[in-house]
Amino acid sequence: MTDHERFVFRFADAYRRPAHLFGITPETAWVDVGADTLHARFGPWHVKTPLANIRATAVTGPYAFLKTAGPARLAITDRGLTFATNGSRGVLISFRSAVRGLDPLGVLRHPELTVTVADFDGLAERLRPRAASAASG
Repeated sequence: MTDHERFVFRFADAYRRPAHLFGITPETAWVDVGADTLHARFGPWHVKTPLANIRATAVTGPYAFLKTAGPARLAITDRGLTFATNGSRGVLISFRSAVRGLDPLGVLRHPELTVTVADFDGLAERLRPRAASAASG
C-alpha cells in the first residue's frame, strides 16, 4: 500500500451539468488518502481530517437524483454532508469528531461524509483498517 492514494469521482451523465454549475468537475472532485490524513475536495468544498478521526465506513446507495445532484448537500436530519456525482453507490465515512466542510467558517460541523467515488469498495477498504485500528488503540 502506498502512502498516498487518490480516488476520483464517477460522474454519471445526468450529474455532469448540475455539478459543473457549481465548479465541480473531474479536476476539482477527488478524495485523497495519505499516510495520516483524508482530504476530500468537491469543487469549492473541502473536508480534511486525520485518519484517526474516522470511526467507520460503509458502502451505501442508491441515492435520489433530486437529493444529490449539484452542489454539496447537507442532510437536515443529522448534518451529514454529501459529495455526489452519481446516484449508484458511494462511501459513507463516519467521524469520531464532526468535521468542517460546508461553511467556510467551520461553524457547521458534519458527523459524516458521503462520497460517490468510482472505486467505492477500494476507498471503504483503504479507510476501514484505520477505523478498526483506531478503535482498538
